[in-house]
Amino acid sequence: MCRPWIVVAFCCLGQLCADQSLKPQIAAPQLAMNNPTLTTVALEKPFCVFDRSMHPNKSYTIYLYAMKESASAMSSLVTDGSSKPLDSTFQQTNGGQLRPYKAGVFQVPSCASPPRLVDAGDVSKVSDVLKQYLFRVGDDGTCLRDPNFLDVCNPPLAPGTTYRFKYVLIDSTEGIVKDQTLWSDPIKTRRVKIPLQVDTWPGRRSAAMFVITSILSVLLFLLLAGILAAVSLAVRRPEGPSAETRCTPQTTQPSDPRAQLGSE
Repeated sequence: MCRPWIVVAFCCLGQLCADQSLKPQIAAPQLAMNNPTLTTVALEKPFCVFDRSMHPNKSYTIYLYAMKESASAMSSLVTDGSSKPLDSTFQQTNGGQLRPYKAGVFQVPSCASPPRLVDAGDVSKVSDVLKQYLFRVGDDGTCLRDPNFLDVCNPPLAPGTTYRFKYVLIDSTEGIVKDQTLWSDPIKTRRVKIPLQVDTWPGRRSAAMFVITSILSVLLFLLLAGILAAVSLAVRRPEGPSAETRCTPQTTQPSDPRAQLGSE
């Protein structure tokens, strides 16, 4: 059975394809919950964006570029001064701080034959269908650590940082830029919360207050335990000599009558 929210989300996406502005769009909440995350941003792939720029007898590829919002506007070009696309990597651009880096490469999504919506009703196929509609920037946590990695590196983004993204249509035959979108609106990854900013339930207390309360509770418990131990020890303490022992008179040996007679 097809899940209603999936059907609605995909139908809306298909309806808006032809009218969307020529810039990368962040994925709708129905398609990607918890987006952006600390280190990733899910974007809708450019369905029906480059159709007018493609020749039927040629092969094309989509490059996705990313850069930090703080990068200079003069360094936002994605070509080398001619029509050749930049091959700048994450490492070479300091994670997009200096200029755009190539974060992804994928085939041009088909506007005429998008993924079958009926497959979205199959739980085992939902993930594959979403991957055809979406691209997640920052989804590769291993490429920076692998010295033999040769593919396009798409490492995690920086938390609490604003990025912009651009789709570029590449003529694969000639290796040149055929068309490109505008840079996306600024998209900021989530910020890591420091302990003092943690919203603890109940009462929306700060983390420091929560810790202090916990410590005081433990100390109170130890104090009560100590009092109970002292009372228990006092009850079990042995008493002094019994009253019977204290009242027993000392017995004396009678004197020897013969000793008295002798002395007389």
